[in-house]
Amino acid sequence: MNAHPTFGPATGIGSLPGGDAREAAKTATGSFEDFPFLPELPARGPGADMIGRTAGMLVELYARVEPSGWRIGDRPGRDTKRAWSWLGEDLDALEEFTQGYEGPLKVQAVGPWTLAAALELRNGESALSDPGACRDLTASLAEGLRLHLAELRRRVPGAQLVLQLDEPSLTAVLGGQVRTASGYRTHRAPDRQLVEATLRDVIGVHSPEGAVVVHSCAPDVPFALLRRAGAGAISFDFSLLTERDDDLIGEAVEGGTKLFTGVVPGTDGPLSDPAGSVMGVRTLWRRLGLHPGLLADAVTVTPSCGLAGASPAYARTALAHCARAARSLADNPE
Repeated sequence: MNAHPTFGPATGIGSLPGGDAREAAKTATGSFEDFPFLPELPARGPGADMIGRTAGMLVELYARVEPSGWRIGDRPGRDTKRAWSWLGEDLDALEEFTQGYEGPLKVQAVGPWTLAAALELRNGESALSDPGACRDLTASLAEGLRLHLAELRRRVPGAQLVLQLDEPSLTAVLGGQVRTASGYRTHRAPDRQLVEATLRDVIGVHSPEGAVVVHSCAPDVPFALLRRAGAGAISFDFSLLTERDDDLIGEAVEGGTKLFTGVVPGTDGPLSDPAGSVMGVRTLWRRLGLHPGLLADAVTVTPSCGLAGASPAYARTALAHCARAARSLADNPE
């Protein structure tokens, strides 16, 4: 494997509508012949959702659904088994549609801080409230991801795996905005160096030989922290950028960090022409004074977030639109 794994020009974020694993795998591989992804289908129910799926990957930690959300328990119950079964179905479907494939292939899991904010301990508080629980969760997640990636290598031996860590709650964790179970208070923000070190540990499961992208569709993505933690790429909703982010993005690009720009809306609506969808990216480039020749190599075009809330027809159109928008960037970087 090369030391600097390449990303394809366009890909999806992760979730798709519907519940048919084969149909989803066919869409994810057919839309992006040079950067397919393993789809997630949360419409199937608990265990197919983002948190439930990643909870199912944990080693020696199990979670079950309570009325308030996912709670850590001591043995695998029905919800964990369902998560295992659906992930198995999704891997079977992906394997079927990637026979002989060679190139980058993206898989997603929830990162340690969003997981700690979402999973409850036995007392009903989020794992975020207990530093020891956070450490255990991180170690369990790292081991689970190692096994998951090994399984994917076995099934798609020609793939260069790209691991995407979904961290939509990271900004809230850093800002001390995650609410306690009562809803009256918020959890104290963990030390930023601890946040960074924890992310570095989980990113280290796959890096440096493989590429890791961290995804957040929240505002105020902590670009500098993610780069220091070792993320090779950062995935974000392009419409949420403000000029405050300019310098951070310029530094990231110049430092070799790739950008996954979410420019195509995640829910049904009219789409502009593909060139129009990436016009903002070109404008940003000019504003930052970056070389246009870098553009196609530095940017992967994606939807702004997962497509679970879209109609199946729109989801297919949006993915095809990302691929066309990426071609437009490559053909006319200026």
